[in-house]
Amino acid sequence: MGEGGRRKEVGGRRKETFALLLSCLLLSFFLPSYLLPPSSSLLTAAAQDTRLPDEESFLAAVRENMARANREQHRYAYKERRTELHTNPFGRLGTGDVVVYDVTPGPETGVTFRRLLERNGKPVLNSKPERQERRVRAGRRSTVDDTVNVLDFAVDRRETVNGRSAIVVRFAPKRGAEAETREGRMAKAFTGLIWVDEAAREVMRVEATALDDLSYGLGLIARMRKGSAVTLVRERIDDKIWLPTSIKFKGDGRALLALRKLNIDFSVEWFDYRRM
Repeated sequence: MGEGGRRKEVGGRRKETFALLLSCLLLSFFLPSYLLPPSSSLLTAAAQDTRLPDEESFLAAVRENMARANREQHRYAYKERRTELHTNPFGRLGTGDVVVYDVTPGPETGVTFRRLLERNGKPVLNSKPERQERRVRAGRRSTVDDTVNVLDFAVDRRETVNGRSAIVVRFAPKRGAEAETREGRMAKAFTGLIWVDEAAREVMRVEATALDDLSYGLGLIARMRKGSAVTLVRERIDDKIWLPTSIKFKGDGRALLALRKLNIDFSVEWFDYRRM
């Protein structure tokens, strides 16, 4: 295989990896991406107010806000700090270096340009922007609609998160629902909780756990074990929008072709958002 072919192969695997993680991120507007138990220091029981909001109208407002964020996100530039994920079963495998990129939106939705700024805390000089494109197939549901379609949501309780009232929503796969997108198919493999800012109707945190083993690379490269966990955090970016600020994926598995154990501790942080 020539150099161009190897680059396409690596790029394809990288895109597939982020599709896996971003599908979890799509659970919130999420609903890639790309959960873990909440910290007792972060979450506390709410006061004795048992009156929960009307489920139908509450979830409709949350979904509309998530869809709006999904539409508007391409208008923002940002920096991204992430752990590199190595997926060659005969070479490097697992998580490795930490890199920082500057990401700017392209001339059309779905197109971004990424420029490497740092590797393991050291500046990278004279790096060139790389074009990335996410295509949407015509005639299919959006990833947001497809993810919502394959999951059941239920308002569960009220808690206080960092001094703000939050509604906790449970989600689980919907029986008989058929997914049309890869994100939707991945969403069906998870169950978990969503913390929603009650006043803003915005998702603050998502925690999801895999109900079964997860295949990677069409089941030929690796399989992550049941119980793999994803944590997503969203925050208010400005007076117009809430966007994701971090996602973590943690799990154990096995690389099938090389018969090697696989441990993934992958994280991405998004910061320094700038509206373009």
